[in-house]
Amino acid sequence: MPTSPLTTPLTVGSLELPNRLVMAPLTRMRSGRDGVPGDLNVEHYAQRASMGLIVTEGTYPDAVGQGYAYQPGIVTPEQVEGWRRVADAVHAGGGRIFMQVMHAGRVSHAEVNGGSQPVAPSAVAIEAEVHTYSGKHPLPVPHALTADELPGVVESFVRASRNAVEAGLDGVEIHGANGYLLHEFLAPGANQRTDEYGGSPENRARFVVEVVRAVAEAIGVEKVGLRVSPEHNVQDAWELDHEDVMATYTALVDGLADLDLAYLSVLHREPEGELVQGLRLAFGGAFLVNSGFGTPTSREESVRLLEENVTDGVVVGRPALANPDLVRRWAEGLPENQPDPRTFYTQDAEGYTDYPAYEAPAGPGAEAAAQH
Repeated sequence: MPTSPLTTPLTVGSLELPNRLVMAPLTRMRSGRDGVPGDLNVEHYAQRASMGLIVTEGTYPDAVGQGYAYQPGIVTPEQVEGWRRVADAVHAGGGRIFMQVMHAGRVSHAEVNGGSQPVAPSAVAIEAEVHTYSGKHPLPVPHALTADELPGVVESFVRASRNAVEAGLDGVEIHGANGYLLHEFLAPGANQRTDEYGGSPENRARFVVEVVRAVAEAIGVEKVGLRVSPEHNVQDAWELDHEDVMATYTALVDGLADLDLAYLSVLHREPEGELVQGLRLAFGGAFLVNSGFGTPTSREESVRLLEENVTDGVVVGRPALANPDLVRRWAEGLPENQPDPRTFYTQDAEGYTDYPAYEAPAGPGAEAAAQH
């Protein structure tokens, strides 16, 4: 493979990654109503084993934390065994895989999570709809977690992370981004508490710090990464005061500074900006960025971010979704498959396992066909 900033090794925790491309966690809704990864999931992740690190789709740690129909869990023995098959297949292909442990918080509905009222830091609903088994429905007002209930939520993250390691995954990424439960604690638009978990930046960061520290103690800090998305402003997790955002996420990173986590992954539209680079300096360990949400991350931007030392690794979503051999394509400057949004959230192989690997054109006029 040609020499490229993308293909140099990177150490993350106790793993050496063969390249600097990380597959982003991508919700795909392919795990059935029982949340058990099946043959399609095994094939999908195994196809992408050449990525430096695969981070799985968000996986729920308990029933009330399920956010979407057909989302995988890491709760039952059957789910653990399903993920074992995924991990074994990825490892057989030479890959490395972390599970993203995701509690949806208020981004849930009783039709999805077993009939429970969703939970959140405060009883504030999101003005949006969520996919359920009977279609889209408005999101309900969540139950505001009491201080006495919070240790149980921490334990659900710990139990899920232990299950992931038992299933053979190389580690876990704690989901503190995109408006789900942990991000809801960080964001003043979602967290209206008046106890020690609300109000000041330090208080709003407190619960996320407690979760990450508990998971690190349970499975080993070298197996734990954290993903955040400051100023993302999705799913009503409003963070509109830049100074407050700086203070909140600095408090979060400072609260974890002595741990030496495997990595910190930051989704932000300006990865080279003061906020993200300040977090990188404060964190001091392996640092990943993901600039693409509204716009997919490109090969050119990934190379630039690495060459300019903005990051240690680049997290890539839609290009990895559509190109199982993305590392080769980007290293060699080959044409790419384009993702089909119509199939992002369906339940079959189309748009999931049927994106082809690159094959050189057979003759004149064949290059367009090779791009699928």
